[in-house]
Amino acid sequence: MLSSIFKAFKQWLWLMLAGFVILQLFFVGRVAFMAVVNPSSTAFERSQAWQIASTQGQLIWRQQWRADDQIAKTLKRAVLASEDSGFTSHNGIWWEAIEKAWQKNAKTQAKLEAQAAKKNSTKTAAPKIVGGSTITQQLAKNLLLSGERTMLRKAQEWVITMALETFLTKQQILTLYLNHVEWGRGIFGAEAAAQHYFQKPASKLTAWEAARLAVMLPRPRYFEKLPQSVYLSDRAETIMARMNDVALP
Repeated sequence: MLSSIFKAFKQWLWLMLAGFVILQLFFVGRVAFMAVVNPSSTAFERSQAWQIASTQGQLIWRQQWRADDQIAKTLKRAVLASEDSGFTSHNGIWWEAIEKAWQKNAKTQAKLEAQAAKKNSTKTAAPKIVGGSTITQQLAKNLLLSGERTMLRKAQEWVITMALETFLTKQQILTLYLNHVEWGRGIFGAEAAAQHYFQKPASKLTAWEAARLAVMLPRPRYFEKLPQSVYLSDRAETIMARMNDVALP
């Protein structure tokens, strides 16, 4: 009896492992295909469009693909300066940035706990989590994965990140990212963002306009509602000062 149960359990484990391996091979195959054919949409874009359609009763999706030479260098530099200054030198995962993010999050948590202790309160405000994800990791998450935060999803993100860095050039990765990243509610990609916010093509963005778009990336739907945000303007000035320090692929 016990031997049959153990045998069935062993078979179940093998099936689970085989299923996981097949899924990763599927992801890797999809990424390899992207080296020659640009994806028309990402899992994140489709999920966001579905959410908007289900709540508003209409599909809102603004996006136009633009080749690398049709996207202003100012935007590329601004995005790299804001999101991933080590893009051209790391292999998809920037361990130094992850370590700094962990340290900053730990300090923030400790500060909140100290404030709560002074007020004799057991409740603390939720800390603002700082991420250390590279542009390649962000692209991996948006292309094929759901938005859930689990160890399995992070493992799949790592597999896709490594596949992107293996099969695509840095220039291809950045172009894919800039064409599919969210810049507002139903606004995806550099061209749609440039037209929506500045009524001009992505190839004509000035350094100031590019910096403002770059600053929006962590919270695009939030900043879309606050175009006169002081933080947005101040942070854009900081990004402008850093733009020439980053290397383009």
